[in-house]
Amino acid sequence: MRISHRIIGAAGLAAMLATTACTTDPATGERRVSKAAIGGIGGALGGYLLGDLVGGKRDRTEKIVGAGIGAIAGAGIGAYMDAQERKLREETAGSGVDVIRDGDNLLLRMPSGITFGYDSATVQPQFQPTLNDVASVLAQYPKTYIDVLGHTDSDGSDAYNQGLSERRAQAVANYLVSRGVQSARIGTRGYGETQPIASNATEEGKAANRRVEIKIAPVTESDVAR
Repeated sequence: MRISHRIIGAAGLAAMLATTACTTDPATGERRVSKAAIGGIGGALGGYLLGDLVGGKRDRTEKIVGAGIGAIAGAGIGAYMDAQERKLREETAGSGVDVIRDGDNLLLRMPSGITFGYDSATVQPQFQPTLNDVASVLAQYPKTYIDVLGHTDSDGSDAYNQGLSERRAQAVANYLVSRGVQSARIGTRGYGETQPIASNATEEGKAANRRVEIKIAPVTESDVAR
């Protein structure tokens, strides 16, 4: 079942701040928290999502321009991302993938339990149809940057978890490319166990922390003009 994420005022978060992470919009001061967190599993957007793209926007933009991918005019950004969001929600409904909107960015959160087998970086056959649908939508909306981000729970060594998160992120990126998404749009990064969205003290929390996320950000005319 998909879990929707909504913006909640700061007062409504007071009772939860001790048990879950949250992010604050630097422009509005609003905090964002997930219904999963309210249910006790945790899951606010991590602070790493507010930063620059993997590899830096300038480098990524140069690659996109070189690949002949266009940009979105400022007035059309919201509508472009709205349409992509609707399509992604349609295609992933009931799959276990969470589609999150954060301003003009989108985040697909894919629990590793449905994406990968235990200790594996090979996309499971049963998840491939969903990832095919995701790739199809991404290919239909090419004027976006795509970051694929891997995460683990805290079991195992830091070094092993870091490597596993990198391999899983790269596996999803490679799969998207194999399904027609241009590689110039894609960056990958593994965070290991450093960006939990829930407590690693419980099995439920660990399951939430084991995930791959796809961050989708618009390529704007101002990016290309730099």
